[in-house]
Amino acid sequence: MIFVITCRDKPGHLQVRMDTRPEHLAHLEKLDAEGKLVFAGPFLDDEGKPCGSMVAVRAAAKADAEAMANADPYALAGLFESIKVRPWNWVFNRPESE
Repeated sequence: MIFVITCRDKPGHLQVRMDTRPEHLAHLEKLDAEGKLVFAGPFLDDEGKPCGSMVAVRAAAKADAEAMANADPYALAGLFESIKVRPWNWVFNRPESE
């Protein structure tokens, strides 16, 4: 099942995001290599600066997706104001491999 993880950055924490970005990307690369990452990217504010994240993962259960979210270096660094994990059904423009 696919779960979408949506995260909102704490105000004034852009530097935490930038400082932690290499570890965050390594985390996503690991998930991708394991076949768990579907897609990922940042939300942008009105100035085009990152202000949150959206990550879609494959997991057997919501608890597994929550564990992936909580293991993200951004979460461990205290970047996020909120994290939500929800099951998601990919209906339109779904890649052939899904």
